[in-house]
Amino acid sequence: MLADDYGNLYIYKNKDFSFTKYDSLGKQLGKMMLTVPYKVQSVQNPLSLALFSENAQEMKFVDQNMNEIQKIDFRQKFGFIKMAYAEDLQQLWLLDDSTKRLIQYNFRNDTTINSYPFDISFDDMMDLLVFENKVYILTRKHIRIYSLKFEKLFEAPLENGKRFRRENDVILVVADNSILKYDPEKGMIKIFEDKDAQIVDKNILSYFEIKANKLYLYSLEKIKETKLQTEPETKQVAPPAPEPPSEQPVGTEVEKTDVEKTESDKKAPDNTLQKLMEDTSEVQAAGV
Repeated sequence: MLADDYGNLYIYKNKDFSFTKYDSLGKQLGKMMLTVPYKVQSVQNPLSLALFSENAQEMKFVDQNMNEIQKIDFRQKFGFIKMAYAEDLQQLWLLDDSTKRLIQYNFRNDTTINSYPFDISFDDMMDLLVFENKVYILTRKHIRIYSLKFEKLFEAPLENGKRFRRENDVILVVADNSILKYDPEKGMIKIFEDKDAQIVDKNILSYFEIKANKLYLYSLEKIKETKLQTEPETKQVAPPAPEPPSEQPVGTEVEKTDVEKTESDKKAPDNTLQKLMEDTSEVQAAGV
């Protein structure tokens, strides 16, 4: 699940490679049926969504109606692209596993701007982000930050990280049930956590979570930051702060709908939020 800054929700299902967009009330606004797995980079700009497929070695751009507007094929020009990041509507950053290089590529005029040696293991990589001459790498167990000269600037353990999110000059990491912010002085700071959540996400106004097949919204102003203390020298992480008691949930929660999986829920129309939550449960079960 991903949420854009207008409150629309997006569900990618690993079960059938479908990518569906819903409005805040659960009405389906568009749907794509893909033939191979894709990774959705971000939905912050709903006019141009970037999706990368390692299997197909291509990147798609999709408009607000979930129609494909451009496709970039990497097979004819590069080796094997392990990860791709769309910096804007002109430039891509590509990690080429065959040559161990980070490539800055202008896809509008089909030219390679720069190429940097990047001899790291790509096996457990989850996401890539490049911002202000820094390369952010998310693996299954760590976050690492490099300069373009392949100098390691920061490293910290980070379990179950899924993807990056950038808000202006703030770099966030969305994990299974928490969201963390990178602070150059303090390291990784946990800004939202619910250990019982199945999926969490964030837009500019709210935190989102799915817990017990219900969708909750939390106001950003109500959430207090809790530190995930990171010591870059020792690369150790202090135990996370205890979860708030269940009788005092973090933030102000707004229960959108109850979607306990009864037989009647299963027969509900596709454009309801109940159907959205059923889809999301299937996504979680598939391990996305």
